[in-house]
Amino acid sequence: MIVVVIALLLAIFLLPNAWAKWVLSRHSRGRDDYPGTGAELADHLLRRLGIEGVKVEMTEHGDHYDPEARRVRLSREHYEGRSLTAVTVAAHEVGHAIQHHEGYAPLAARARMVGVAQRAEKLGALLMMAAPFLFILTRLPGGLAIVIAAAVISFGTAALVHLVTLPVEFDASFNRALPLLKEYVPPYDMPGARHVLTACAFTYVAASLASILNLGRWLVILRR
Repeated sequence: MIVVVIALLLAIFLLPNAWAKWVLSRHSRGRDDYPGTGAELADHLLRRLGIEGVKVEMTEHGDHYDPEARRVRLSREHYEGRSLTAVTVAAHEVGHAIQHHEGYAPLAARARMVGVAQRAEKLGALLMMAAPFLFILTRLPGGLAIVIAAAVISFGTAALVHLVTLPVEFDASFNRALPLLKEYVPPYDMPGARHVLTACAFTYVAASLASILNLGRWLVILRR
């Protein structure tokens, strides 16, 4: 029974990320019938939409739009790739640039919340590692429980923020990128493009679940 429960929990935590990676990989085959790469489409869309000051760059840190630097950053495979995944991911990140250009308030809130999530997760890890030592030093009743509770809040904040960003991701995918892709991608490729856009959003579901899994890992360590 325990094995079944563990297997079920692992499936819940790991499947969203595995599914997203599978979808992106499935549509990453090079296409000779596509006129340009992901970077070329992103640059074209930015110029066509009159979004000035935003540049397209290659990155080693995952596809994203940086509102502070005003950069659409694409991984090498999507920057140089001429595939359905490459052009769809590029359009998705341009979708965030459109949000920024139009003053889409949830994007600004998301940027602040992501910063909070990153700091909260680091704080949570530090508190979890320090908890046993603080308890030994203070000898206060309930001291360990207080520190663990603070760590739970920190990791919980990270998980919550990742989930709250989902509406921003879906807006970038389906309200911004999808209408643009319909003008550049053949109709028979549009179902695949929708799957890729959904996978882009689900990476945040996977990140949220990873935060929860990380919390569980630390709780198991502290119980030993």
